[in-house]
Amino acid sequence: MMGIDLSCFSQNIKEKSSLFIQIFINGLVAGAIYALIASGFSLIYSTNKFVHFAHGTVAVWGGYLLYWFYSLLGLDFWLAAVLTIISTAIIGFLLNLLFYKPLRKRKSSSSILLIASVGLLILLESLIQIFFGNNVKTIGFVQSRTGISIAGGLITPLQIITIISAVILFIFLTWFMNKTKTGKAMRAVADNKDVAEIVGISAEKIYTWSFVVGSAIAGLAGILITLEYNLTPTMGTNLMIKGFAGAIIGGIGSVPGAIAGSFFLGLVEKFGIWFLPSGFQDAIAFIILFIFLLFKSTGLFTVKKEATK
Repeated sequence: MMGIDLSCFSQNIKEKSSLFIQIFINGLVAGAIYALIASGFSLIYSTNKFVHFAHGTVAVWGGYLLYWFYSLLGLDFWLAAVLTIISTAIIGFLLNLLFYKPLRKRKSSSSILLIASVGLLILLESLIQIFFGNNVKTIGFVQSRTGISIAGGLITPLQIITIISAVILFIFLTWFMNKTKTGKAMRAVADNKDVAEIVGISAEKIYTWSFVVGSAIAGLAGILITLEYNLTPTMGTNLMIKGFAGAIIGGIGSVPGAIAGSFFLGLVEKFGIWFLPSGFQDAIAFIILFIFLLFKSTGLFTVKKEATK
């Protein structure tokens, strides 16, 4: 009678366990990147009440600006990073001032603003191609990509920084929205613009602040994405789709919900391609998006309206 080869069975379990950990790590990294996009997008949506599709391309502009400041001008990396975040905040300010504000003054509907945002997405992508060309750009700031072993899985220091950045951002936005005067005003405008204006809150000022803060977050996202991946002019569209999906899953009016939904999306995508070919990754994101739109359109974290007194 032949005995059971327990060593082979144990090795198989160990390999699957290591693979599970690696996929989980990859999902967290992907979710962190989606969260950086979704949080700024959700912040803008919650106050302005329209889908700002150009937000993903603002993040890509952040990557190209970092490339310009650091690789072309030769500035110190950390100075280049700060200038990048400031620059994307200015881009958000100008997009609102030059395009969205005039449309709001004309009492344009959310549909018109949405169409304008798609036009701006195309415009921003075209400007990237004009100024930087179509060639793939890379930044060689992070030379070492040696992974750190965690329970059989590997994660690079940069990926750890990306995950930590998303968590810190979650904490910062929670504090900002609940403890600061501007954050409370944003919540008030998001809840009921007319009532907010009655008590002396300028909706237009809050719209501006939402674009400035949301676009600054996009700049941070652009920096981390650029260090992890190569830059291409049209990558903002895919980033926006993933950020939009994360925001829908978590609850499009909830900034913390958008971050949580993005992590959920990243994990489901990575575990999905454990069983399916990697080419189906984007399809998985769309399937999850459609499921939530059909059966749970309010997302995992529904924003509850507070009754005004």
